[in-house]
Amino acid sequence: MASPSRLEVLSLFRSLLRTSQKFTDYNIREYTRRRTIDAFLQNKSISDPASVSAAFSDGKSQLEVAKRQAIVYSVYAPDVKSIMEIK
Repeated sequence: MASPSRLEVLSLFRSLLRTSQKFTDYNIREYTRRRTIDAFLQNKSISDPASVSAAFSDGKSQLEVAKRQAIVYSVYAPDVKSIMEIK
């Protein structure tokens, strides 16, 4: 399996961040955003092509899970906004 390019990794990162913004609940949205950034920072130093491919495929599977969860959370959106969202 070929190692993903830098552009593919950045595209995955942006997709995960975009998907995190689709959550209606503030806490879930911020947790997903934070978890995405932390995971990419943690895997930043990986240089072995097999490990990079494994981390990339894991990220793609996490993206699919996040997309499905965003849809489910949008169906059951809370009626009241979080105190963090009220301006």
